[in-house]
Amino acid sequence: MTSFSIPSEVSHVTHTLKKAGFEAYLIGGCVRDLFLGLKPKDWDVTTNAKPNEIISLFTKTFYENEYGTVGVVNEETSDETLKIVEITPYRKEGAYSDRRRPDNVSFEATLEDDLKRRDFTINSIALDIEKNDVVDPFSGRADMQKGIIRTVGDPEERFDEDGLRVLRAIRLHAELGFDIENETLYGITKKAELLEHVARERIRDEFIRIIMSSNPMKALVLAEETKVLPHILPNLREGKGIEQNKAHAYDVWTHLLKSLQHAADKKMPLHVRLAALFHDISKPATRRRSPEKNEWTFYGHDVVGARVTRETLFDLKFPKETIDKVVKLVRWHMFFSDTEKITLSAVRRLVANVGKDLVWDLMNLRTADRIGTGRPKENPYRLRKYKAMVEEVMDDPISVGMLKISGQEIMKETGLTAGPKIGFILHALLDSVLDDPNRNNEAELKKMAKTMANLPDVELKKLGEKGKEMREKEDQERVKKIRNKYHVD
Repeated sequence: MTSFSIPSEVSHVTHTLKKAGFEAYLIGGCVRDLFLGLKPKDWDVTTNAKPNEIISLFTKTFYENEYGTVGVVNEETSDETLKIVEITPYRKEGAYSDRRRPDNVSFEATLEDDLKRRDFTINSIALDIEKNDVVDPFSGRADMQKGIIRTVGDPEERFDEDGLRVLRAIRLHAELGFDIENETLYGITKKAELLEHVARERIRDEFIRIIMSSNPMKALVLAEETKVLPHILPNLREGKGIEQNKAHAYDVWTHLLKSLQHAADKKMPLHVRLAALFHDISKPATRRRSPEKNEWTFYGHDVVGARVTRETLFDLKFPKETIDKVVKLVRWHMFFSDTEKITLSAVRRLVANVGKDLVWDLMNLRTADRIGTGRPKENPYRLRKYKAMVEEVMDDPISVGMLKISGQEIMKETGLTAGPKIGFILHALLDSVLDDPNRNNEAELKKMAKTMANLPDVELKKLGEKGKEMREKEDQERVKKIRNKYHVD
């Protein structure tokens, strides 16, 4: 029998239950991971004790659901995976009328009853760590050895109980590299539409795990083949068969997947992986044939793509911070990078657009984008030179807050009172400094501020708005033009 190294925080829980006369088994994903030699992401225990009996045995617990799960809190551990050990009583479940949760739950059940209700055989193994006893009625260990994902019993019944399971199977396929057994695969295809009944937050969590796995491309291809993808990312599949120009060896769909896979291979963070997947999402909507060059154009796909990306991630309930990062990367991924023609002023403006905290992520996105075209070189000379230019300007001012003059100082120097005029001057000064960082000294800025203060309000406002809103205005005008020209709403 295989022996496992079980953290003391977990063995304490099972030992406490057994000492009180109850059964106690590790269950679910943690058992699967132990058999696969992986570190469990969480720890679940199942027992014949009822919720109130469980609560009475531990010092700090919480109980907030109708399924009997009690969380035991370990405050002393520094390992986040051990902060909470969840204990769930053996249970039977009634019908799933809403296809999301059981109509009723009974705790008058055995371990075998509990295992029957679980999703996949590899998650339906119970382990008594004190006796080193394994309960495996559905041959989950054999399926693990074969590298197979199979439902417990009839696939359609299991998916009807919880539609999220069709996506969870694909997530396990991505994380473990296992194949999905044929009947289960057929069941996924037949029941994919059940995802429409699942909360978007739950779909988002599974989707994140797919994106953060080592095989996101393989998983998304399977999601498309099983008709799951339209219920997660309806816009993504529109890139299938959309031919590009000579620089690209693949259609838009394949290009995006290969870009994502490169980001995963390089272990890039979530927001960069998402940007790699979405950066050309609107190429199908903006593609037109140029009669002059007799080639495809995709004018404005970065602008439209940023809007589509925001809408898609918002629909999936991603946090605002993540959405904002991904949208910025998608919006600015088309930066001009010809280092023979680019100026440091243009590089400063790019850094100002995405922010210093994101500019290196943008460089990584550009690399993923390049590899996704089918080009072998990950870091060609031109991109290396551009990165050097970025590093050169990283200490240059790119925001009003970095100017060597404040609004208060402008008022003191010019005699103006607080109001919009001060803001217009600040942004006009920033626009000038972006062109030449040497202008960012107190004497020069005071001199320019005095000159600007004497301008008529209308002219000053126009000058200030140029510094503050030029990029936003360009975006709005381009979006409007693109929507009219290419019928994009």
